[in-house]
Amino acid sequence: MNSLSRYAALGAMVLALGGFAPSPASQSPTALATGPVVSLPTPRSDAKASASAPAPTSGHALTAEDAAAYFDGLLPDAISRADIAGAVIVIVKDGQPLFERGYGLSDVKARKPVDPDKTLFRPGSISKTFTWTAVMQQVEAGKIDLDADVNQYLDFKIPPYDGKPITMRNLMTHSPGFSDAAKDLIFTDPKRLKSLGATLNGTTPARIFPPGTTPAYSNYGAALAGYIVERVSGEPFADYIAHHILSPLGMSHSTFVQPLPAGWSANMSKGYRVASSPPGAYEIVGPSPAGSMATTGSDMARFMIAHLQDGEFQGQRILAAKTAETMHSLQFAPVPSLPGMAFGFYQEPGNGHRVIGHAGDTSLFHSDMHLYLDDHVGLFISLNSAGSMGAAHTIRATVFKGFTNRYFPAAPAPALPTWKDAKADGQTLAGNYIDSRRSDSGWLRIGGFLLGQAKITTDGSGVVTVSAFRGVNNRPKHWREVGPFQYQEVGGDSRMAAVVEGGKVTRVMTDDEPPVLSLQPVSGAMSATWNVPLFYLTAGILTIAGVSWPAAAIIRRRYGHSFELTGRAALLYRLTRAVCLVDLAFAGLWFWFMSHQGSQWLSSANDGIIRLIQLVGLVGVVGAIAPLANVAAVFADASRSWWAKVSSVAIATAALAFIWFALSLHLITLHIAY
Repeated sequence: MNSLSRYAALGAMVLALGGFAPSPASQSPTALATGPVVSLPTPRSDAKASASAPAPTSGHALTAEDAAAYFDGLLPDAISRADIAGAVIVIVKDGQPLFERGYGLSDVKARKPVDPDKTLFRPGSISKTFTWTAVMQQVEAGKIDLDADVNQYLDFKIPPYDGKPITMRNLMTHSPGFSDAAKDLIFTDPKRLKSLGATLNGTTPARIFPPGTTPAYSNYGAALAGYIVERVSGEPFADYIAHHILSPLGMSHSTFVQPLPAGWSANMSKGYRVASSPPGAYEIVGPSPAGSMATTGSDMARFMIAHLQDGEFQGQRILAAKTAETMHSLQFAPVPSLPGMAFGFYQEPGNGHRVIGHAGDTSLFHSDMHLYLDDHVGLFISLNSAGSMGAAHTIRATVFKGFTNRYFPAAPAPALPTWKDAKADGQTLAGNYIDSRRSDSGWLRIGGFLLGQAKITTDGSGVVTVSAFRGVNNRPKHWREVGPFQYQEVGGDSRMAAVVEGGKVTRVMTDDEPPVLSLQPVSGAMSATWNVPLFYLTAGILTIAGVSWPAAAIIRRRYGHSFELTGRAALLYRLTRAVCLVDLAFAGLWFWFMSHQGSQWLSSANDGIIRLIQLVGLVGVVGAIAPLANVAAVFADASRSWWAKVSSVAIATAALAFIWFALSLHLITLHIAY
């Protein structure tokens, strides 16, 4: 449901139903100003294409024959090289399916080919577009007010943040201000599946931003919207979707039911990390409205056509035309010069064409949907494997860009000169940054504040490099300033922009990624500039002190030497080294836990393991008394060497740094939430 991204250092956030590929972004009804902006060619999802967009030039005619030639030449080789089992691709045009084809296998062992009419895929966060459609149906019915406090629709309470309640508009633009949540997001044991209300009640993520201000993708927020639909309609969510969207559109091979209804498993594609490895089990999405759908390529064609025709398909209407137009229009622009959020859909760069879409990822399936609104064209692709080195992302990006350039090419944009303040603005941007989509309330905080910070640097000419914004070659892109904090990719056509208020950067975004996350500057105590060196220094001191203790004992025994310290001094020496070993064990256990991440590990079933790890850490925290007492004892004894004094201070400092990391990264907490 939305990709999970720069949490790749943990492996965990890849499972967070990313819906967008990490390079591994929605919002508020009010856009934040950036000051004067030089107009760049920018696609808009409001009523008409931006006046600054270049006039499209003529491309290939979009016909079934041309699409077949293009994709038959691209996808078979791409998925084979990437170790991806199979894929489905669907194109619709002018209210009709134009091209539907399966590539590769839905079951490697059985050698079963992908069939776009029958093979079920898991589109992940694309499921959210069905949830948002259901919300708009209830808005249309007068049962949901987009700007009302959502608490009036719930049987539990979400407290305000900065005195502001969350609204449905915030949920639909991914700006409720929630910390990201991964716990119980995906699992495979059906016995752990709970009702939607039970899943959400009592698990509300921490609030880290005022609602309506900051793009921060939220699976919990989408699930909350689905629960509100369930409550105001009086129907269980999966039943509501079936009765009011799937059935009217004739999507007879689609369902939100988990696990699959009886008889459906025979058509379900297997899901793979890589095709050369055994398949994974059927993934169950805890917050089901955020990503639990199973569907075929042919069924997705019907859904795309309905939205491209403003809510109507073959005489059946799921939305009034005006409602659909509102849903597809710009609602929140985190950076006004870049694509923004519609209701649930996000704007995408489309060579001057109005394009909205959504992507979706489970741990095994990876999908994209793009709607070229004014061209009445839709594109859907889904792959049943992540592929080697996460190649599914590269293939999806290549398909979207290649399709757009082939059939909707842009006129050459005029070259813009480098902005006069490029050097100074580059210095303003330089620093460490963190994703707005992040976990702040649990142990996953380590991904954002220690392992996952991005770094923006600038060269002498003002060209900016953002470590997190990478091309398909996985190398950071370089950006040239062409207007006040407006950037063009060097040697490419991607754009980047920053919001700067009062001389300080508040967010940085690129049109390579959906507008449901942004980079925010991080400084002071949580900056990786000093935290990362401190972490390695702390680990080094603890390791040397911990390992040297038994090593020294072995050497003394080997050469017949006795231990020089006695009494309290000996006890403090030994306790200090024991605390170092406990601290190292704590770090090692967390490393083991995170390195074994998978959908089954991000689970409440593992709370006991986390508690045991935290217990070890608590011993280390309390045990820090020993290194501190040892410092006092060493300095009070005039016979102790200078090395004993220096090492005692170093170890005590490392023990205090251990406490800092354990508490600031939420590795030891009262409640296990993440």
